[in-house]
Amino acid sequence: MEMIDEFVDVDVDLHQVYSQWTRFEDFPKFMEGIEKVRRLDNNRLHGVANLAGRRVEWDAEICEQIPDLIIAWRSISGRVNEGHVRFKRLGVNQSRVQVQFIYETADALKKMASSTGTLSARVQASLKRFKQFIENRPEETGTWREENHGSRVRREKLRRIGTRSERLWKGNRSNRLKPPPM
Repeated sequence: MEMIDEFVDVDVDLHQVYSQWTRFEDFPKFMEGIEKVRRLDNNRLHGVANLAGRRVEWDAEICEQIPDLIIAWRSISGRVNEGHVRFKRLGVNQSRVQVQFIYETADALKKMASSTGTLSARVQASLKRFKQFIENRPEETGTWREENHGSRVRREKLRRIGTRSERLWKGNRSNRLKPPPM
């Protein structure tokens, strides 16, 4: 198993960054090698990629999804991979996207990836393209604002407070996640 841990800082509001990332169908626009991603249902995706000249298909399950905070997944077909994308507010109109995952590679791909850091470089390049992609858009192209905890999916309860970011309510009010001070 190999591990990838990469991040990119973008000059866009956290809410917009998260919303754009949930448009999985847009991944081919900025992720190298990804040909297609489509949502099968609330917590399953199907992906097609071209990796080192090989067509690869897989299904993934979203294990956890908390708007503006995290999307975690694991493969349910194809090669083993699992991980998460974390979203963090850095300041006004500044956010961080951090991708961490582990994956299993075929022997030939493993030797190539280990010796050159190819996959890590690909992920970093894709994150840089995401930065360009979202910073050059006036708004996200769509959104998925559902909260997902394994097979349970529920609508997020949000309340807008002026120009401040939306607050995510998880469970009861005592467990409320608050945005960082502005």
